[in-house]
Amino acid sequence: MWIPSSKRCWDEQNKRSDIGKFRVYSFRHPFLDSSGPVAIAHRGYASRYPENTMAAFQAAVDLGFGYVETDVRATADDEIVAFHDETLERVANADGAISEMDWSAVRKVEIGSERIPRLRDILDAWPDLKVNIDPKHDCAVGPLLGELKNANAWERVCVGSFSSGRLDIIRRAAGAKLCTSMGQSEVLRLWLAGFGAPSGRFAADCAQVPISHRGITVVTPRFIAAARNRNFPVHVWTVNEKQDMVRLLDIGVDGIMTDRAEDLKEVFGKRGLPLHY
Repeated sequence: MWIPSSKRCWDEQNKRSDIGKFRVYSFRHPFLDSSGPVAIAHRGYASRYPENTMAAFQAAVDLGFGYVETDVRATADDEIVAFHDETLERVANADGAISEMDWSAVRKVEIGSERIPRLRDILDAWPDLKVNIDPKHDCAVGPLLGELKNANAWERVCVGSFSSGRLDIIRRAAGAKLCTSMGQSEVLRLWLAGFGAPSGRFAADCAQVPISHRGITVVTPRFIAAARNRNFPVHVWTVNEKQDMVRLLDIGVDGIMTDRAEDLKEVFGKRGLPLHY
């Protein structure tokens, strides 16, 4: 795995500082530098086009989206591809595990009329597009960081994962130049902080969470307040109902991920919110 020789120093005004029992940011990573809530197309325009394909991402861009989300896995020869599942069966007319196939085989797999793209294809096709990336396995971490280094894409990506351990590895390797969201353990501490519990320090730049988890509502005014007090933007996934989009914006979330890009565009439009900053 590629390990940077030193951490990226943004500039003097963008330093982090520790205040009290939690880390407070005196800056936001460029990925998070927006003047209002952000609209994120989850796996591209996934309700209309095959998820995580160039067609889905192009459709989101055509609607005006400046942010998309994708999942990545590593092939047997360490190419980073945009694909969610461990195996092909759910979305492709084929079987097999991505991790056991070379890129030469993966590139031939059809998802409807589309093919599985590499992360580099997405980054190259839309140089100004901001991309939220979820590495689905530890084996993807090294190749992913190498790809981000080669593309010099640090300022336009954010990496998130359920796995706090995976995120720890990524943060140690990439340093402060890479935006990361909270893993499950950090989200739990932030959620409890909403009830007054000590939160400790955080290594993440933002919280990206579902509305609820295992029957417990995660995104509440208390949670938003706890995040706001620590200067952490809150992005919520995967929100596909208009009434939920409206309610979440009303309580102050900083971003919404959706499969239904056209619906989110409509909700943002009614509030005069841009899809691209």
